[in-house]
Amino acid sequence: MDNYLINDTDSDFEIADKLAEEEAGIHRKPDGWAAYVIPGIAVMWSLFQLAIARWVTLNSTHTRAIHLTFALLIVFLNYPAFKKSLFGIKALATTKRIPLIDWILAGLASWSALYLILHYESISARVGQPITMDLVAGMTLVVLLLEAARRVIGPALPVIALIFTAYAFFGPHMPDLIAHKGTSLNRYMGQMTMSTEGIYGIPLDVSAKIVFLFVLFGAMLERAGGGHYFIRLALSLLGGFKGGPAKAAILGSGLTGMVSGSSIANIVTTGTFTIPMMKKVGYPATKAAAIEVAASTDGQLAPPIMGAAAFIIAEYVNVPYVEVVKAAAIPAFASYAALFYISHIEASKLGLQGIPRKELPPIFATFISGIHYLIPLSFLIYELVVMRHSPELAAFNAIWIMALIMLVQEPIKAFRNREPVVPSLLAGVKNIISALAMGGRNMVAVALATAAAGIIVGVVALGLGGLITQVIDTISMGNIHLMLVITALASLLIGMGLPTTATYIVMASLTAPAIVTIAHAQNFLVLPMAAHLFCFYFGILADDTPPVGLAAYAAAAIAKSPPIQTGIQGFMYDIRTAILPFMFIFNSDLILHNVTRWSQGILIFVMACLGNFAFASATQGWFLTRNKAWEIPLFLAITFILMRPDQIARWLGMPQDQRYWTYLIGLALLGLLALSQKQRLSTATHPRPE
Repeated sequence: MDNYLINDTDSDFEIADKLAEEEAGIHRKPDGWAAYVIPGIAVMWSLFQLAIARWVTLNSTHTRAIHLTFALLIVFLNYPAFKKSLFGIKALATTKRIPLIDWILAGLASWSALYLILHYESISARVGQPITMDLVAGMTLVVLLLEAARRVIGPALPVIALIFTAYAFFGPHMPDLIAHKGTSLNRYMGQMTMSTEGIYGIPLDVSAKIVFLFVLFGAMLERAGGGHYFIRLALSLLGGFKGGPAKAAILGSGLTGMVSGSSIANIVTTGTFTIPMMKKVGYPATKAAAIEVAASTDGQLAPPIMGAAAFIIAEYVNVPYVEVVKAAAIPAFASYAALFYISHIEASKLGLQGIPRKELPPIFATFISGIHYLIPLSFLIYELVVMRHSPELAAFNAIWIMALIMLVQEPIKAFRNREPVVPSLLAGVKNIISALAMGGRNMVAVALATAAAGIIVGVVALGLGGLITQVIDTISMGNIHLMLVITALASLLIGMGLPTTATYIVMASLTAPAIVTIAHAQNFLVLPMAAHLFCFYFGILADDTPPVGLAAYAAAAIAKSPPIQTGIQGFMYDIRTAILPFMFIFNSDLILHNVTRWSQGILIFVMACLGNFAFASATQGWFLTRNKAWEIPLFLAITFILMRPDQIARWLGMPQDQRYWTYLIGLALLGLLALSQKQRLSTATHPRPE
């Protein structure tokens, strides 16, 4: 068993450790007292978030400003300005100390972020008439926020924000199609830094009130050993099947992704174990890495966190969070089911088998060994779905249960092993403090992404929303299908250099209202929920889209495979996910809109899975055996029939309340293809005697 849970060489461990440190936000390791500053601030941030979740009542604007202040502090103290020294100035890239310039920038950034709180009453009294100091503080905040975002996320988001800012000021000088009357510096700064429609907008509010608690919960679960437990459990359950390590990787990544909310974090957590396992049973390095990329990327589709975007979607669409979970359920689980199917196809192509059962951990013993990790996770889901508590209250309660488990699990182990209990109790406390620090560090990218994306949202809110819809309508020539393709491509392009949350915010602000409006003009009913999920899905797919594909680079580093080829292969696996948004944008059954019966929901889910399987067979060139060219169009037709029974019923002139009968057409075609390939397979295995 242990042979399947180790990497090929020590260098693999070094790569994984480096990736893990970067994902955990550990970029500087200063010596002396400064070593405690960054984790100390992160712990204080976590304690602040826990306090406002339950005990302390703060004005919403104050909460957002303090939340942003903590994030900016950690960035300037923890992230060097550049990876290499610039113009011979080593201080700009040092990781051994915190240079004076970054102490100064951290102080200025904190002051500018807190300025709205420090002068809240006077700013409220002069709305729309900022004084010179308001403008200075506002410009300082915008500049340092974009610099902080550049250090953490990369240049893409700051560049996009600057382009939108330039567009806001130079509107009168633009071509007629995109021209507008422009804005003044006073109005721009008032919108961005002195209101709740810019930097301090809804995305940052969701980050401050909800997302932080879920990220902290995920950090605590990982620190307690939950990630390793999920991998062992998945391996014990699925490792013995054909291509078992790949199936274990998918299940383990799905379980981890439910709470991590980050594809790269998912890869670092699970890929360290699963990629070497897949290579050992015969998967080529590129395919092993690509399967992990696809599994980890799709982890963001799975509720409850969904890459932090689920909570922002709930705010934008103005629905309870549970409604977002309900809408996301069938597409997410159908996508994962299809990935299991693809891993089976790849194993069949390569002639692979599973790991011998004797080399796998026993299922029941493995399940029992970490059952305590399932208690807080189950409680979280119970609070959200059954009790219908708010996400922040559910996460807060789950965090306390997780903290209690972290505190007692080490002493219990020590007691069983007849070892001293007090040192193990102190180890539990240390783990909790470490998880609090990890939670703060893990939140930096999300907090800055939501704040910096707020600049783009603020520019749109300056009155350009209607103009943007008009521009999109003109580019797509009023064709809703062409517009969806353009939106998908734009999401993939923008998302190559942005975190999923930032990509979603940008695309939802620009295109989601336009999709709904233009569809309505063409007598299509597109639900706002479907439009927002459409933007979200393609933002996720950008994580493994070449040539950037950040997730592909992380997996390739562990697998020692070419990053570009890994990204291409991962994208080929994820094409099955790409069709889902195009289906649920018009078939609201797939997001369970107005679906109230369990039987109806299960039927839709099963047919969606089979439709996704058919599409995977078409794109992977394999069903029971290798496909013939003429079979591929039939698989695509089956996909459409099982995903769009509403349209098939319309074409056949059937009432919409009888649309599910059209499933029989797709099932019949699938059955015929299965019989045809089974006969072909039988003939190839047992050729007729001449």
